[in-house]
Amino acid sequence: MRQFDLAPLYRSTVGFDRLFSALDQFVSAETAPSYPPYNIERTGENAYRITVAVAGFTDQDLSIEVRENALTIKGERQPAPAKQTEVLHQGIAARSFERRFQLADHVQVTGAALENGLLHIDLVREIPEAKKPRQIEIATGRRPQAIEATVQKAA
Repeated sequence: MRQFDLAPLYRSTVGFDRLFSALDQFVSAETAPSYPPYNIERTGENAYRITVAVAGFTDQDLSIEVRENALTIKGERQPAPAKQTEVLHQGIAARSFERRFQLADHVQVTGAALENGLLHIDLVREIPEAKKPRQIEIATGRRPQAIEATVQKAA
């Protein structure tokens, strides 16, 4: 495994703490759990879908939480009543799990659905108007005009 020294970047940047924390977590991803398996898809220019394989879990066994820029999916199966059968081989995992995803700024969860043992979580990146690029008029031969900004209240 390669070791990356991010110290020079820490000395010459301001406000990128979360980015460096994410890079540190990425480098140490070898110890990340692999259960349950998941896919991350881009479904549009600013739309994404996370699909998690949760066979055997019901919607009551699963919880989805978004706190700040972290999406957390937890699964905890309720113990089944004791059966009179003897299990000769148990290959279907029934263990609890917690899977975390770091979301970029302005990414919002728009919905979740459980279908055929797959949990689909839809996300969309909604960039506020104030953050979108805008054209600035270049004045020539006259005094520059002040740029006025208007604040729109969200309905």
